[in-house]
This record gives sequence, structure tokens and C-alpha cells, in this order.
Amino acid sequence: MVSGGGTNLQAIIDAIGSGKITNTQIVAVISNKKDAYALTRAKENGIEGICISPKDYPAREDFNEALASKLEEYAPDLIILAGYLVILPKQVISRFTNRIINIHPSLIPSFCGDGFYGLKVHEAVLARGNKVTGATVHFVDEGTDTGPIILQKAVEVKFDDTPEILQRRVMEEAEWNILPEAVNLIANDRVRVEGRRVRILS
Repeated sequence: MVSGGGTNLQAIIDAIGSGKITNTQIVAVISNKKDAYALTRAKENGIEGICISPKDYPAREDFNEALASKLEEYAPDLIILAGYLVILPKQVISRFTNRIINIHPSLIPSFCGDGFYGLKVHEAVLARGNKVTGATVHFVDEGTDTGPIILQKAVEVKFDDTPEILQRRVMEEAEWNILPEAVNLIANDRVRVEGRRVRILS
């Protein structure tokens, strides 16, 4: 599930192609935006791509049910939020407990939660003067960026960084590595959720 360009989607597609991710097939890409380049990436790789937008429904409840129904139709083992900027409805989270993961561009619990997304995260990191930032892959629960953490990777913040430069470094050094790694671990049954903690099995 993607809202924008789909660079994390591409990282997953590439990792499946190279064998870094095994036991995995992408059955669909869902976006809330018709013009999201992620849908083009899906088409170019022979993956079904669809748009389900809140704007196309008279009430949010109608959108929520349409999204939940479509996801159940696909019957995925795992739902990946790869830059999806819509809060998932409770009926989706409850139906797919510990089967939804998200990539967030900071080291949770820093710079996360309501209002922290995209460039806003990196702007906040630079405004605070952090020396280190990074990315986090976590399971999705009913909070915002509050689910059990699967993987994290730190990235250096350089003095002359702009939000755009830092965003790119976090993607290249962290996001595009740990998201495919997390997918592969889950696909090969090496992840266990134990309360608030995640155990990675050898």
C-alpha cells in the first residue's frame, strides 16, 4: 500500500528479483492516489495496481469497508505500508493483526506519531540538531507508529544536510535495506511477536 512514488515498493520488487527476498509474491499494489507513480511501477512489473481513495466515497465508513473488503479479497499473508499516508481503519487492523508492517523514516520512538511523515520527519530531526537518525520497520497496531518494532537502522546526520538530502540518505542507507529484510524474515517464519517485543529467529 503506497501513496507516492513507490521507492520502497521498488526495493521490495528488486529484492524479490535478486533472491534477497524468498517465498514471496506481491499480489497487488493499492494506492489512495490515482496518479501515484507506485501504480506505474506495479504495472511495469506485471502486478495488479488499484486506487481506493477516501475521496471516491460519500463517507469515511464507506471507504473503510471498501478497503477492508478488497484486502480480504486478496487474502494476503502480509500487508506492507510502504509510504501509505492514510490512517488504516480499525476493521483492517483487527482483521490482520500482526500481518501489517510499516516503514517509518526515524528511529522510533523519536520523531514519530501524529504529524510526523515524509519530509516533516527530517525537518524535525535537523531542527533538533540530532547527530543520528534512521528508519524503523514495525508492526501496525491501532496507535500511530506504536506497534512492535521489527528492525531499525541508524543513519548519520551531517551538518550541511537539508531535509531532502537527509531523506534520500535515510532511504538509501536504511529504508531500502531493512524493509526488504523484514519482509524476508516474515516470509520465512523467522519473526515472533512476544508482547511489545519482536524476536528474530535464527
